[in-house]
Amino acid sequence: MGLTDSGQKDSTDHARRVRDMFARISPRYDLLNHLLSANIDTRWRRRVVQKLQPMLAENALVLDVGCGTGDLSIAIFEKTAARVVGIDFCRPMLQIAKGKAPRLKFIEGDALRLPFADATFDAVTIGFALRNLSSVEQGLAELHRVLKPHGGLAILEFSQPSVPVVRQLVRFYYWRLLPFFGGWLSGSRHAYQYLPDSISKFPNQEKLAGMMRAANFIEVDFENLSGGIAALHLGRRI
Repeated sequence: MGLTDSGQKDSTDHARRVRDMFARISPRYDLLNHLLSANIDTRWRRRVVQKLQPMLAENALVLDVGCGTGDLSIAIFEKTAARVVGIDFCRPMLQIAKGKAPRLKFIEGDALRLPFADATFDAVTIGFALRNLSSVEQGLAELHRVLKPHGGLAILEFSQPSVPVVRQLVRFYYWRLLPFFGGWLSGSRHAYQYLPDSISKFPNQEKLAGMMRAANFIEVDFENLSGGIAALHLGRRI
């Protein structure tokens, strides 16, 4: 087996594990998201919509990648005049999204191989999903590919708190409390151990901004949310 084949196998195995994990927790995913984040995640999504609105002309077409149960897709649809398409590779999550928003179009598909032509969308969003990809670089390349020239990208993702005290508190919560309570309520302790592990391995704010520039995005900037617990990165395709 060559390096290319080995890399493809690793990527496929990673995708399968992540998909199976989210499928297991999908019935209680929304409840736990809002409960374990004290509903702060709702405020973060509103901020995405606020920053995205100036990029969207009337009837703009927006792709929400890794849409999960559809919360960000729905927020964009309700607060803008855009047409929204959500895509995710976990069918049980998509079924919940479709039940919540039957007027929206939700598609099953892989973020690393998006089933769309080049330059299709006026804007692309990805919320809490980029770190789940086996290759952030490949994911950014796909997001860039499907954007129209001058189209906008918004990445909402967990990040590294900028205040040391907040960083220590968040680390304690992620590694000690979250696996216990999340595992107890969801029935899958592994899923809530995966969360802090994936965050710890994900590029920090500055590194992710640099990766976006390397992927040929321009006007790249980021905004820390809740002291850097999450960050919103913005950019445009040339």
